[in-house]
Amino acid sequence: MKSKILISILTVFLITESGYAKNQEATDSLTHELQEVIITAKQPATKLVGSTLVSTIQGTNLADLGTALDVLAQLPMIKVEDNAVSVIGKNNIEIYIDGRPMRDEDELQQLLSSNLKKVELLMAPGAAYESTTGAVLKITTRRNFVQGLSFTDQFLLDRRRKWSVLDYLALSYRVGNWDFFANGTINHYNSLAKGLTTNTLVYEGKETLIGSSQHNTYPTTTGVVKAGFNYANGPQSFGAYYRYNPEHGDFKNTGSEWLNDNPAISSNIDKHTRAHSHLASLYYENTFAEKFLLHFDGDFRRSNESNTVATTYPASSFPAVNSTDERTSTLWAGKLYLNFPLWNGDFTVGTQDSYTHTSLDYRMLNTSVSEYIPSSMTDARQTSAALFASWSRMFGKFSLSAGARYEYVDYDFKVDGKLSEEVSRRDHLLTPDVSVGYSFNEESQISLSYKMATVKPPYSQLTGSLNYVGLHQIEGGNPALHDERMHDIQIFGMWKGFMLQADYTRALDTYAYVKQLYPADNLQLIMHPVNIDVSALSLYLVWSKPVRRWTPNVTVGMYRQWLQLDNHSYDKPIFSYYFDNTFSFPHGWTITANISGSSQGDMHTNRFGASWFTMDASVGKTFLNKSLTVKLSATDLFNTANNDWTMNTYGVFVDKRQSYDRRGVALNIIYNFQPRKSKYKGSSAAEEEMKRL
Repeated sequence: MKSKILISILTVFLITESGYAKNQEATDSLTHELQEVIITAKQPATKLVGSTLVSTIQGTNLADLGTALDVLAQLPMIKVEDNAVSVIGKNNIEIYIDGRPMRDEDELQQLLSSNLKKVELLMAPGAAYESTTGAVLKITTRRNFVQGLSFTDQFLLDRRRKWSVLDYLALSYRVGNWDFFANGTINHYNSLAKGLTTNTLVYEGKETLIGSSQHNTYPTTTGVVKAGFNYANGPQSFGAYYRYNPEHGDFKNTGSEWLNDNPAISSNIDKHTRAHSHLASLYYENTFAEKFLLHFDGDFRRSNESNTVATTYPASSFPAVNSTDERTSTLWAGKLYLNFPLWNGDFTVGTQDSYTHTSLDYRMLNTSVSEYIPSSMTDARQTSAALFASWSRMFGKFSLSAGARYEYVDYDFKVDGKLSEEVSRRDHLLTPDVSVGYSFNEESQISLSYKMATVKPPYSQLTGSLNYVGLHQIEGGNPALHDERMHDIQIFGMWKGFMLQADYTRALDTYAYVKQLYPADNLQLIMHPVNIDVSALSLYLVWSKPVRRWTPNVTVGMYRQWLQLDNHSYDKPIFSYYFDNTFSFPHGWTITANISGSSQGDMHTNRFGASWFTMDASVGKTFLNKSLTVKLSATDLFNTANNDWTMNTYGVFVDKRQSYDRRGVALNIIYNFQPRKSKYKGSSAAEEEMKRL
């Protein structure tokens, strides 16, 4: 391990020194792109405005990295792993691109880094967002005045243990004030995972061990077809689009199961998924009387997913276990708000309303198993109506933001056509928030914020149906889960190149997974969510300061929670670090090297294993006046990522050892001809409800 770290440090040092030895370019230059003036500054700049981190991308070395994902991976407080974006110390983030919500993870992969203008990270989102939102990532793209046809094609080839391939084609045609766009994506993703699970408990007065091994493959093919238009003329704009997503996936597990010292029994699990969804979205925006901004968003979404699962035991007399499930979801949503100046500040008032209907038809086709995992049909309907208001103002060097959100929720839950009085409920929710900030100078700012939130569990966790996992193991939801009530206090400060975030949360009735005995005629364990109360403190210190052609981001942090469950404490702290590096060289060359690690520690009911050193790297170059970008990247270079965890709940100790095929290489080729961003300005009418479906 020490040799790996030494090699990495030497590599970074040599790259840096070679960069210094090359001829230096002028640090400031002006480039005229039609009516737009681009200021080329070789180093990115991040500053704190209130409780928002604002990073300038346009004209910096980050603009040549390839895609928006590549840029986000190099920004303070933001992490990217396997195309999934997260914010350090925050859960449940929302991402907006030019005012509209990101509804598809592929959007960031499709958005070119050269089209980015700035990235804003809201660490204390106000009442205009769902109370569940921990952070908001707002991406603003560059304007483009070119009329006519433009297109972008992106090809990605990924090799881990299996090959994966993606191709994205986007067309745009602009004439006058109209912008028409259409794009399509096809993605074949293939992954592997290995695992070993042992469960230790006392059953019928003696120690018992239940074990299983897994060798999983996940070949999945997805597609996206999207088309729409936008119109903008002065203060008025409107637009709409339609999107269709098909999915075809096949899951296969070749493993074994055993009980105590008995011989292992081989097992095969085959799961076939067929899914598709339709989404129609529209928006209208108008500024009148030069100070009143009116904005409306409307969404309709319909999705269907069907699964067939077959578990067989080819070398034993155990019968096959077959099941099917079909989930259908419908969403109607609308969001309307008005923004205008008030009392020398900025005031926003609005409403956000939604209706969701989710049904799940689960069929257990094995007679003996159906005695403890019965077939069921569940139906969930929710009507939500929210009113929100927020006000912000600057008082010299002081800033103040305050808001409140009131929400009425009508939730009905039926099992086999019968209304469940225990689960169905009517709630009145009021969630306030306040944030104050002080700016000492342009390089030193501090902010303090408080927020109360109500978090609704995902619909998948509220289902009462159970899933067969093995001869002695079950997984399921919990229809009796309560909504979480959370209080959050945050301090965020910035001094020159240093940033400090301190966050304390108190969560009542949040949910965590536990494993315990299930009442059945034979030995059965069930994994399902339950409500818990937990307090947590997180501290993160970030240093980011460009050094010539080198832009480093160094983060060290700690997470500590206080949780008592079934007379067991889960309070071991997790220490972590991130060392992200971007090197910019002449002739369009860029190199990135990101190193991270974490200690063993507790998060909710899981104790995660230590992963002291992992490294990702990439090298890229632009051609044809930056119209062509070629990038070669590698993930988990030394195959050191650790995904192991343990759990000790209700007398059952779980030891999970698992590995994913993160180590691999990828080739990304992007060609753009007069590239242009979508002008769709809609924002989320029901982002949180979409996540729950």
